Amino acid sequence: MSENRPAILGGRAAFPDGLRLLRPTLPPYDAVGPRWAESFATGTLTKGPALEEYERRLADHLGVRHALGVSSCTAGLMLVLDRCRGRTALLPSFTFMATAMAAGWAGLELCFCDVDPHTWSLDPAAVEDAIVREGIGADGGVIVPVHVFGTPADTDAFAAITRRTGIPTVYDAAHGFGALCGGAPLGRQGTANVFSTSPTKLLITGEGGVVATDDDEVAAHVRIGREYGNPGDYDAVFVGMNARLSEAGALLGIASLGLLEGEAERRNGLARIYRSLLEDVPGITFQALRPGDRCSYKDLSFTVGSAFGLTRDGLVAALAAEGIPSRAYYDPPAHRLAAFADIGPSFESRLPETARLAGQIVSLPLYGGLSDAEVEIVCDRVRDAHRHAGDIAAALS
Repeated sequence: MSENRPAILGGRAAFPDGLRLLRPTLPPYDAVGPRWAESFATGTLTKGPALEEYERRLADHLGVRHALGVSSCTAGLMLVLDRCRGRTALLPSFTFMATAMAAGWAGLELCFCDVDPHTWSLDPAAVEDAIVREGIGADGGVIVPVHVFGTPADTDAFAAITRRTGIPTVYDAAHGFGALCGGAPLGRQGTANVFSTSPTKLLITGEGGVVATDDDEVAAHVRIGREYGNPGDYDAVFVGMNARLSEAGALLGIASLGLLEGEAERRNGLARIYRSLLEDVPGITFQALRPGDRCSYKDLSFTVGSAFGLTRDGLVAALAAEGIPSRAYYDPPAHRLAAFADIGPSFESRLPETARLAGQIVSLPLYGGLSDAEVEIVCDRVRDAHRHAGDIAAALS
């Protein structure tokens, strides 16, 4: 690898036309088009045979009794957590805003807990401290861990807490398709795992989500809830919503399911290149993964510490000049969002790792269509930014 003068200091940009941060890996249109034409011809645009097939295939893939297609991961979380209405949700702040918003919409009190400094997922010890501090009993809480960036949370630890306290666990598995927990797909852990199938994920339905569960009562609640709470006789038994997944989405999902393992393997291969070329750079730290687990790598993320020589924002600016896009997930974290300004400040002192991560995290391009050479160039430019950190910092100031 040769050293380049960073574009922010007047050098030539690595990608003058810009590199994409994300790009969905889609099946060929012919894998979806003919069956969509059939649905279109019959007028069966929702609640048809494609959804039934999609849900059956998903259940087989995940090894669960029920896999229910819904309009979004957020809607799925809202419906599952609706059964916990009035309880306290023990959840991370270092997560996409939808985790906290779904709990809020479902009428739960939010209790933000800190994350593990190595795995970046909800810290089981912080959850246990909150349970004791708040005096939460079996019927008073629900634990909502997140499989952050597609790395499985500490499912064994949360299962132990549930056994000991009786407090159920519902996983936000938005990034979970393509991840493996103990060598098997996520889905059977806790009361439910709720996935996203939006275009930034590995399994894609356009927009959509999946509720995976072995709990018959949870499955029944979601089935009815996604139909406005209407069990079929038009006499709604609870306040539900329209959270159906269309036939078009289900058909895309069926075809996308056939690409899932290949996409997961490809992303893991690219992630290995990123790690091999950057893990020795001072200040850069990658997310820890438990033995036997596999990350989906919905995002390729690392933290930028002081030893790098630039702040995270300084690196972001240097890469932007190279035509390399990035994102700072999740900055601000959920407790600092304006939507939660009434409660957020009270949690600030309890979330030191969340605050550190929010200030240091960066996600770089990663998707199946990215080439090895493109990843190597991105890594070269990250290393160049470190080598020229002093000059870049001076230029930015």
